[in-house]
This record gives sequence, structure tokens and C-alpha cells, in this order.
Amino acid sequence: MGRAAADTQHWVSLTCSALLLAVGLVFGCAQIAPQAPLDGLGGTAWQLVKFQGGDGAVLMPDDKVKYTIAFTADGNLNVRFDCNRGRGTWTSPGPNQLQFGPLALTRAMCPPGSLHDHIVRQWPFVRSYTIKGGNLFLSLMADGGSYEFEPIR
Repeated sequence: MGRAAADTQHWVSLTCSALLLAVGLVFGCAQIAPQAPLDGLGGTAWQLVKFQGGDGAVLMPDDKVKYTIAFTADGNLNVRFDCNRGRGTWTSPGPNQLQFGPLALTRAMCPPGSLHDHIVRQWPFVRSYTIKGGNLFLSLMADGGSYEFEPIR
């Protein structure tokens, strides 16, 4: 075997080794990383009572049943925001912490006075939750306000 062929074979061997190492690290880390707990919210369903803004403004839905969130135990989520319905994911990476994945929503135009646009715009900024007096409070980052939900009976 000539020098050029030996160098090429060595380079291919190093490249394959590096690739296998990288793949092993990615899969190894994925297996080591702890699964985020889905505590407290899995298997619950809620309807909107009100939004309390960080500036004191209060927004209330015209009909609570048009604004619902249902958390599944496996990290999926079903929502209804007025005239639109959607699905997404959720996780709770720590105590009272909450993160939502992107929502796949229908795109109907809701009537004037709807809270649809307000909720959709703020959805990515929800960072934590608490349950007080049986109600769920979803808090926005930077004291932006909170959404209060009551259980669906």
C-alpha cells in the first residue's frame, strides 16, 4: 500500500472514530439526562377565571368554558383559546416551574373582545405555576402577570 493510500485510510479511520465518539456522547448524554418530572399538573383540566396583569389590569373571559387547558400525564397539552383549539407539550423542570412547547393552533378569527390573541402572545412567557385554593395560577416571567384557572368539574 502506498503512502497516499495509507494516509487516506488513516484519515477515514480517525473520521469514523470521531463520528462514533460524537454519536456515543449524544446518545449517552440523552440517556443520562434526567427526565423532567411532570408532577402536579398531569391529568388535570382547567378553565380561565381571569388574567391579572403586572400593571394591575384585570381581563376576564366572556365565557370560562371557551378558555381551557388540559394537561396529560405524558407531557402533552390540549387547549381551547376562544374560537381556536390546539395541542402542544409541557414540562415541569423543577418545583413549580413550567415550560410550554410550541402550540399547533387552528387559525379562526375570533370575535372582538376575545382573549385569544392576548393568551397566544404571552404563552411562551409562562414560567411557573402554583395551585392556591384549588385554582391554578400560571405566572409570566418578569412579573408580567398571571392567569388564574379553576378546575373543570
